[in-house]
Amino acid sequence: MKILGIIPARYASTRFPAKALADLGGKSVIQRVYEQASKNQAIQTLIVATDHEKIYDHVLGFGGNVTLTSPNHRSGTDRCIEVVQKLEDRFDYVINIQGDEPFISPELINALIHLFDGETQIATLIKPISDESDLFDPNIVKVVKNILNEAIYFSRATIPFLRGIEKEEWFDKHTFYKHLGIYGYRTDVLIDIADLSVSSLEKSESLEQLRWLENGFKIKIAETNQGILGIDTPEDLEKAKEFMKK
Repeated sequence: MKILGIIPARYASTRFPAKALADLGGKSVIQRVYEQASKNQAIQTLIVATDHEKIYDHVLGFGGNVTLTSPNHRSGTDRCIEVVQKLEDRFDYVINIQGDEPFISPELINALIHLFDGETQIATLIKPISDESDLFDPNIVKVVKNILNEAIYFSRATIPFLRGIEKEEWFDKHTFYKHLGIYGYRTDVLIDIADLSVSSLEKSESLEQLRWLENGFKIKIAETNQGILGIDTPEDLEKAKEFMKK
């Protein structure tokens, strides 16, 4: 099975412009993501997909593979689609690795790869919510799944709703799951979703994976207890620096 890893890296991030180039312990954020993902031996080819020449030149400078993509993409998925369409090599699956998660572990990527059986259309990871403060945080995307370990729905709201139970007791009464933002796509499916129009559910929650569900695609899920430390703001970068010291 041939697997392609793509790390989308946008320059003009709304909350933290140029965060891919931010220094994290002597290396940039994007270099640390690249080096972590490179440790996974199942990924035959790893490419940074960026919309900016500064990131492009930087990745070349540390010896990474990189390609320039359109600055008009709405999401990292769209950037992945452009890369796949440009490449002459053909891959069975594509992994979308977030460009702002410098501590992504090879084991976590393996948990996703274990879902690739040729039948799986889209794969992603979930983690039980262990911090009660995350339960009602709209920045934490929640997931409900079926008995086949397929996603039923993703929401910024707390799902499922526990009827007849005070919200203060929800955390102790049910296991809730958060979504970890790493995806694997069967390559033909990735090409198919490129043609989908933005859906009503996607607009409502600002979650692109709802477009795929709304159009009938199945998202296979693996559960993990590992978290991912992402960098969305300058404050997150400082937390990452403290994490490295520990």
